[in-house]
Formats: sequence, structure tokens, C-alpha cells
Amino acid sequence: MNAESDARDEVAGTATSAPATGDVTRKVAPGVTQDVVKEERALGSRAPGFVKASRTLHVSWQVGVFVVGLAVVVAGIIMLPLPGPGWLVIFGGMAIWATEFVWAQLVLRWTRRKVTEAAQKALDPKVRRRNIILTVIGLVIIAVLVGIYVWKFGVMMPWKIHE
Repeated sequence: MNAESDARDEVAGTATSAPATGDVTRKVAPGVTQDVVKEERALGSRAPGFVKASRTLHVSWQVGVFVVGLAVVVAGIIMLPLPGPGWLVIFGGMAIWATEFVWAQLVLRWTRRKVTEAAQKALDPKVRRRNIILTVIGLVIIAVLVGIYVWKFGVMMPWKIHE
């Protein structure tokens, strides 16, 4: 048991201190070569220093950020069935929340990672070829169905021009 705790103490003693809030840390993502370095900001509040200095002001700041972010997210949810960029607005609200809340920062990092993975997968030549083939097949099927409909029923306009 002593050997284990000594080993832990050595590891704890050699660990570097965490960067201050707002500092940029450099991390290498898994599967990325050393030449390409990904920069990630540290988790935590990005409120100005004078706001963080006062507990009351900081809590008020967080409540304000939460209310503004909530309004933007609700507007995005309303835009989902209506015309408008619903998902874009929802992610904008999440970005507003991420300026203050660690959970929103983690959600945005996870979302960014998944979108990047999907984009890389879509750029794979095999996947692109498959998607092009499926699109062409779908368009041919739609063209055939429209042709059959026009041959069977003709082209009838929904309004009467001759009257």
C-alpha cells in the first residue's frame, strides 16, 4: 500500500499546474500527426475579471447568460418546424451558454468532434462514390415515376387558363 501511495505522490508531484481560465492549451487529437496541433481553450467561465471578482456580480452574470442562451435556444426550437435556421440558432444558444457553463462547453466539443468525424467520413472516396451512385439511382427512379404519371394522366394545371 505504501508503494502505491508513493507512486501516486510522485505522479502528483510531477504533474504540471492546470492553465488559468481563458488560456489556450495545445492538445494533439488522437489519430493526428504531431505536425497538426489542435488548440482548445480551457473549460470554465469566460466572464471578465471584474465580474469574477464579486460573487454576486458573477452569479448575476451567469443568470443573464443563461436567460439569453435559453431565449436563443427556444427560438431555435420554434424555428425547427417553421421556416428558419433552427439547428443553427440552437447551436448559437449553446455557444452562448458555453461562455459560462462547463457542461455546454463539453456538449459543444462533443458536437464539434462528431461533425468533424462525419465530414471526414463523407469525404472518403468510397463513401462519396456510394452516395453519388445512390443519388443517381434515386433521381432515375423519380424521373421514371414522373414519366409514368404524365403518360397516364397527362399534364394538368391546377388552374384553368382558358376560362
